[in-house]
Amino acid sequence: MLENKPVAADAFGSADIDSKYAWWRLVLTLILGTVACVGNWSVVVLLPTLQVEFDTVRGGASLPYTCTMLGFAFGGVAMGRLADRAGIVVPVLIGAFLLSLGYILAALTTSIWQFAALSLIIGLGSAAGFSPLISDLSLWFGKYRGLAVAFAASGSYLAGAVWPLVIEHFLATQSWRTIHVGIGVFVPLVMVPVGLQLRRRLHATAFIQAEAATEAARNQLGLSPNVLQAVLVIAGFACCMAMSMPQVHIVAYCGDLGYGVAVGTQIIALMLGLGVVSRLASGAVADRIGAGPMLILGSSMQAAALLLYLFFNSKSSLYVISGLFGLFQGGIVPMYAVIIRKYLPPREAGIRISLVLMATVLGMACGGLAAGYIFDATGSYHLAFLHGFLWNCVNLVLVSWLIVWPNLRRRRQFAVT
Repeated sequence: MLENKPVAADAFGSADIDSKYAWWRLVLTLILGTVACVGNWSVVVLLPTLQVEFDTVRGGASLPYTCTMLGFAFGGVAMGRLADRAGIVVPVLIGAFLLSLGYILAALTTSIWQFAALSLIIGLGSAAGFSPLISDLSLWFGKYRGLAVAFAASGSYLAGAVWPLVIEHFLATQSWRTIHVGIGVFVPLVMVPVGLQLRRRLHATAFIQAEAATEAARNQLGLSPNVLQAVLVIAGFACCMAMSMPQVHIVAYCGDLGYGVAVGTQIIALMLGLGVVSRLASGAVADRIGAGPMLILGSSMQAAALLLYLFFNSKSSLYVISGLFGLFQGGIVPMYAVIIRKYLPPREAGIRISLVLMATVLGMACGGLAAGYIFDATGSYHLAFLHGFLWNCVNLVLVSWLIVWPNLRRRRQFAVT
């Protein structure tokens, strides 16, 4: 439950919106997200290794990633709801336990199905490092909410920039099973002490003020909470169906082209490292122009990058295109959270944001799996990239409608009067 008395000031200043403490909380959130989201990226680096280890096709080797994303998606909703009720610390501690359990047991598997089942647990644990942290941090910021949400969402991309390089480095001297045990031991050693520092809760007065602001904004938008939620869920799914193709399969794609897994790992690290830059920049821009216009801009540029993959596949061009892809798409997902915080009740932030981010993760899961089976059917990733581009067009239509609709509504009202 929310506290009924003000939180006393301390070395960080008072626990107000946009306070010094809020910025310190942002730093802790970024650390947690970077560590917890290891589950999203370790399986991407190991995809070719798992295909050989368990003697399966590309689609079968993509199954653990899909299971990870399913756990990540549904775990995010459950932990977002838990964060609304009990605060952020409880989901973080549960996530640390599940990650440790999942990684250590995964090291003992003897089939792709066993590994995929434990990937579901890993995904549940990693969920604590994404949507619950984003929704929690969004409550502590007003003027700089776009930037703060972008920081919180950047943990997953920092994980993608750091963890693949770490895992690829140790693969040179250690088995993937040993690496999994190491991750299972390391993660809770970081997440537990850092998570316990987030015990402070926001004062109830801040929720009352925020609810009044969101009610006024929603009246101006002219959409019910459930309609807006539904549009954002579909848009989020569509954008990540498109986004998943390069992120999930670029390592395997580079191997198929003869460039090697190491090159693919470097490319995905570059992509996601620049994705962090994109997320932070998009958050700053969104605080100036609004999350809606920023969402349209990001979706349009992601579509352009996907088209480039259809025409160029030299090693140098893949570095350039993947870098552009990271810069273009990194800011898309955080904008959904900013839009929800503007128009929907803050007391429901955890579940509302988690539902939309669940849709984005399901898009990643389904898109990654679909690309694998498209490759198995055609022997090429060409149609997989085209498949992603078409889903991107669906996203662009929906987010553009969200921006156009309020203007159309006001014109109709003006015409009637």
